[in-house]
Amino acid sequence: MNSPHAPTPALPLYRRHRLRSAALAATVAALLLGTAGEAPAAAASPAPSAAPVVADCPAELAGKARCYTGQDGNGAHYALAVPVRWNGSLVVHAHGGPDLGDASDPARSTEDLERWAVMVEEGYAWAGSSYRRGGYGTRMAAADTESVRRVFLGRFGKPERTYVHGQSWGGNVAAKVAETYGTEPGAYDGVLLTNGVLGGGSRGYDYRVDLRVVYQYYCGNHPRPTEQRYPLWQGLRPGSTMTSAGLSARLRECTGFDAEPAERTALQQRNLDDILAVTGIPERSLESHLRFATFTFRDIVATRLGGRNPFSNRGVRYAGSHDDRALNAGVERFSADPAARRDLSWDSDLTGRVSLPVLTLHAIGDPTAFVEHESAYRAALRGAGREHRLVQTFTRESEHSGLSSAEYANSIAALDRWARTGRKPTPRSLAASCAAFDRGRGTGCFYDPAFRPSPYASRVLPRPGGLAWPAMTAEQERAWGRIDGVGIAP
Repeated sequence: MNSPHAPTPALPLYRRHRLRSAALAATVAALLLGTAGEAPAAAASPAPSAAPVVADCPAELAGKARCYTGQDGNGAHYALAVPVRWNGSLVVHAHGGPDLGDASDPARSTEDLERWAVMVEEGYAWAGSSYRRGGYGTRMAAADTESVRRVFLGRFGKPERTYVHGQSWGGNVAAKVAETYGTEPGAYDGVLLTNGVLGGGSRGYDYRVDLRVVYQYYCGNHPRPTEQRYPLWQGLRPGSTMTSAGLSARLRECTGFDAEPAERTALQQRNLDDILAVTGIPERSLESHLRFATFTFRDIVATRLGGRNPFSNRGVRYAGSHDDRALNAGVERFSADPAARRDLSWDSDLTGRVSLPVLTLHAIGDPTAFVEHESAYRAALRGAGREHRLVQTFTRESEHSGLSSAEYANSIAALDRWARTGRKPTPRSLAASCAAFDRGRGTGCFYDPAFRPSPYASRVLPRPGGLAWPAMTAEQERAWGRIDGVGIAP
């Protein structure tokens, strides 16, 4: 459904938004008439790949948009959508994950388009990349996100405004897009980060490092005593054939995590209680966090960093168990390889040096990307002198993968107004404006404008020296960027 502020008649749309290129206006007219084919020659620009081809839209967008798919010059599949009643602006989407497949997944970008149909229904064109491969690589994903923006420009011309949006790990990717490509004049006009993983790679996964070692201390089955040993910072030894189902079976064996409490043994219940109390991970997301600390850690360490260790738990004191002294004496300890930590930091940490308006939306009860990630991000921008560019909003929701459609529609509209007028929204103004969008969507508005998250260190045990933000300064980024082979290869 369109925003209550979206224009109704088709032809006045052009005059209202004063489209900046005749080629763009001609393309929109063709779309509205249902006759769009190849882009006019005036709108074309050198493209890194074959032109996008017309594709079926998701059912939610049938009759509301024209959709396209393609593959860019780096092999990343993508999907595009242009609404019939286009407001002239574009949302470039960065998806979460990371997925762990070897190649770009053509289904991912079309699935994301279906999931984020709300943006298109609100009148925004949409562009999303599947990234050129699975596996970790924040700068790679940011480059592929920028690539799909350029694909869109080559096909449809320059939009009135362009906003980059990311959710989950995609929030990290979108924030990296803003820092890396946002200084190019006219490239992007604003940033929307929803339930974002904003602590960066060098600190943002420390609670999963803790889960990996605390789990093994109590459960001793990952690996089992009879299996080949390996340091736990590897997540899983290279070459292991363990599956997600196999990992779940071990978690079930140790904790009975998916059984009713009455069906657990006393030892299972104590193991579960201790693991949750020490790590602060919610029971309902324990399995997914352990998967990340197993399979994604293996990808980061073995595949992306050549077997080097970027993680540390040296100097961390674990607390909350039935016997903290025994836990701290028995848990596996390790220190990071400085070069590996540098490479992970350069790839994924944020300097806070953003030159665009940034709006964030985060569920207070997010069980995956804890809301304290927002404190880390604010501290990073504050450390870079850019806190004035940030507005953070919070809702009384408790899911990670999706928030209310009315809130998404409200957020992109508020960011658009901010970029167009210079009038900065507030948490209270956003809470008030949501009702207009919910009248058409009926998904609810759950803002808590008074909420402020606690510091990141209150939720994730800090490592020595890990209290200052940003985790990577702009000076470090420049210096490290001059090192041959730094970071994670695309």
